[in-house]
Amino acid sequence: MPEGRPTAIRGRTVRVLIRRLRSGAERREPDELVVEEPMEIRLDDHLVTTTMRTPGHDYELAAGFLFTDGHLAGAPVRRVRYCATGPAASTEFNLVTVETGGRAPVPRPRLTSTTSSCGLCGSASLDDLRDRLDPLPAPVPIEPGVLAGVPDRARAAQGLFQTTGAAHAAMAFTTEGDPVVLREDVGRHNAVDKVVGHLLLAGRLPARDLGLFVSGRASFEIVQKAWAAGFAAVVAVSAPTSLAVEAARAAGLTLVGFAREDSLNTYAPA
Repeated sequence: MPEGRPTAIRGRTVRVLIRRLRSGAERREPDELVVEEPMEIRLDDHLVTTTMRTPGHDYELAAGFLFTDGHLAGAPVRRVRYCATGPAASTEFNLVTVETGGRAPVPRPRLTSTTSSCGLCGSASLDDLRDRLDPLPAPVPIEPGVLAGVPDRARAAQGLFQTTGAAHAAMAFTTEGDPVVLREDVGRHNAVDKVVGHLLLAGRLPARDLGLFVSGRASFEIVQKAWAAGFAAVVAVSAPTSLAVEAARAAGLTLVGFAREDSLNTYAPA
């Protein structure tokens, strides 16, 4: 079992003094900004990537990223820890190692860092996913009315967004729309990986009886991660991309966008 999964080592926001203009009057006052810092992810002490993220739930992020990107290749996670080469404070808690006891394949490191918004950065195609992932079994049905109401249920738990206005959210939810776990991050892909990592470390994958909510658009990378984790559905508050729809249909995954109170668009299944 993974050891000591901290939820937050340092604050996720920082206060700065700004000049705010309102109704023609300017005044100086403090504002809260979301923190964005690099985190190096290693697999069995092999460098995989460096991603820009909001500190907090770092173990989940590292495990979820390695799982959804296919690096674990079915190997179980035996331990997750900060900085395998010395005290965690020496790297400011910005290096996380996921250990499988050498059972995972040696990863090929990314040549460039993963930004908080790039996801796979075009490094994978739908054909690659078809080679790596099987179509999902028939999904557990979730009523359209439940899917449409998920964004409102997630919004109430998005404390970081409410404070800063600059954080994405991802949430796993039941077929009744009840929240299971919600994570926020400056990067929408990171938020999804934190949710997937939480479920992975809790032994709850594949997530066939759960849906995945995302607070932004449904990109190809979001659908890829949901497919890898076995979610029954993806709900987005914005639009999907064409490749996201194609991927969802190939996966047998329900994909809805523009979810608002009592309305939504269903893009997959066709």
